[in-house]
Amino acid sequence: MSETLGLYISVPFCRAKCTYCNFASGVFPASEHELYVMRVCGEIRRAWERAESAGWRLPERVGSVYLGGGTPSTLEPERLREIFVAIGESFVIERNAEVTVECAPGQIAADFLKAMVEVRATRVSLGVQSMVDTEAAATGRMHTRAIVEDDVRRLRDAGLAVNVDLIAGLPGQTLASWMESVEAVCGLGVEHASLYMLEVDEDSRLGRELIGGGARYGAGLVATDDTVAAMYESGCERLERAGVRQYEISNFARPGAEARHNLRYWRREPYLGVGLDAHSMLRGWNDGGDGGVVRFGNTDDLADYLNGEMEAEVERVDRAAELEEAWFLGLRLVEGVSLAALHAEFGGQAVAAFDDVVAELVDDGLLTRAGERVALMTRGRMLSNEVFGRFLGVASKDSSAAELSLSTQ
Repeated sequence: MSETLGLYISVPFCRAKCTYCNFASGVFPASEHELYVMRVCGEIRRAWERAESAGWRLPERVGSVYLGGGTPSTLEPERLREIFVAIGESFVIERNAEVTVECAPGQIAADFLKAMVEVRATRVSLGVQSMVDTEAAATGRMHTRAIVEDDVRRLRDAGLAVNVDLIAGLPGQTLASWMESVEAVCGLGVEHASLYMLEVDEDSRLGRELIGGGARYGAGLVATDDTVAAMYESGCERLERAGVRQYEISNFARPGAEARHNLRYWRREPYLGVGLDAHSMLRGWNDGGDGGVVRFGNTDDLADYLNGEMEAEVERVDRAAELEEAWFLGLRLVEGVSLAALHAEFGGQAVAAFDDVVAELVDDGLLTRAGERVALMTRGRMLSNEVFGRFLGVASKDSSAAELSLSTQ
């Protein structure tokens, strides 16, 4: 496992709430920014004390930092600097660390861009979602294609790599308009792109309207599942031809530009989440702090967080659940899962408990198995939730596999 830490900083502030968004973010008074950042910095400075008292291993060196939200670019430049001062006081940020800041197009002030360079940011993730102006406006986005193009130019002139997010299935979107967005992103020459399929979630305004059969927020104009799948597949093919290659279900990059911070999640490397609704994964909860996985998350209530009440819920992940996670997180990557690596970590008998599931999914045309490597096929990526669900509960059903997996700690 990695000896470095990934650090995620949650910034929940936005200038407008997008209709499809289900994150713990929203439009809050700017007066709360200073107090929020003070709480975040305090949480960073207490991280070591908290980890030591709980018996968690916390790497000292930080290999990646990711500011997400929300829209971190809504912060005042001084608040951004304060966060990185706190990080520098508690951790050692490696010289080649990847430092990503999420920004909204049209909301990157010159002084904030300067501050990003000062704190050694290396890349910016732009929440574009659509390069078609009418589609973007319909979901609450506050930018146009021209604004996106100008921001990409400014960011690259400042020496920052750029990721662009797109969503397939937005209200009123067609296969033709979707491909217009994908073509536009290819034309920008960005290093990284993320293609997401619209999720219907009751925690978003659009999702609640869809579930309830209403028509507000363009709910009646959302594309069918088959159309969204066609959009996704066409987008993948176009990015591949442009040299932006798929390395994860939703993520595409030019060679060497893969998002190192996000790779931590799929490779089960340690990360610490700080701020509202931020989540963490560390190791070392068993006797002597020599193994095991612990996950915990902060409250998603801003008022509670500002009052200093994090309410972190701690989950100790047993070896059976770890093995299941190794399967469905690893399968998100195009390279798939190495059976040899699973055998080395969990033992051959524990891994063998999944042989029938893998064989069934191969027969269904969702997985491919080549030697010691198992990976999703194209159809499997579009039905990934179904695939991952088949891996849940398998290890716990086989008591001998569970016992063996425990013996390999």
